[in-house]
Amino acid sequence: MLQLRPRAELGGHNHGWLDTKHHFSFANYYDPERMGWGQLRVINDDTIMPHTGFSAHPHQDMEIITYVRKGAITHKDSLGNVGRTEAGDVQVMTAGTGIVHEEYNREPDITQIFQIWILPSRKGLAPRWDSRPFPKAESGAGLMQLASGRNLQGQAMVLNADADLYGANLAPHSRVRHTTERGRYLYLLPATGHVQVDGVDVHAGDGLAIKDQTELWIEARAPSEVLLIDVAG
Repeated sequence: MLQLRPRAELGGHNHGWLDTKHHFSFANYYDPERMGWGQLRVINDDTIMPHTGFSAHPHQDMEIITYVRKGAITHKDSLGNVGRTEAGDVQVMTAGTGIVHEEYNREPDITQIFQIWILPSRKGLAPRWDSRPFPKAESGAGLMQLASGRNLQGQAMVLNADADLYGANLAPHSRVRHTTERGRYLYLLPATGHVQVDGVDVHAGDGLAIKDQTELWIEARAPSEVLLIDVAG
């Protein structure tokens, strides 16, 4: 099953300092048909104006991944972590028993991020934060594992969830293959470009929900940067 979710049909609101699109029900956007996708609960596509951001706020019992599409995001939390994550790189936060953090665009230009929330493997975990650069040369080779709670590979960051996050930079007409077990829930997010999956065109900002499919071919129709999330049901 493949279900396209065009950017124009997503929920969200332009707050002035923040223009946000919600792939699933979040904040004031509620759609009973879009409450999540397996263990995946939130995908927000945020455009943050220069020198603005999210002031200190709490989280608990959630794995929160931030993928920076453009610009950079500066993080600070109640554990004493401070870090700046640039475009193409990823940060992972285990909210666990509780963490307070803030995220700001300290840059002179806009910052664009995907923020992804996944249910943890269990509640009450120790909170933590991690950030890592992923060289573009490596991600250009195909799907690269960025974070995982299953079979950790290479420099991928640890997730406390039954989930994998992959990224790829694809040249036009190139294809990448992903295989998974039956019963998994997949969600494809092009950050840039235009890809096709089994005849379905997916453009930057769209989402493609996939279920009951153990093999997936992603073909680039233009230079494309994509994320693929693979979670338990």
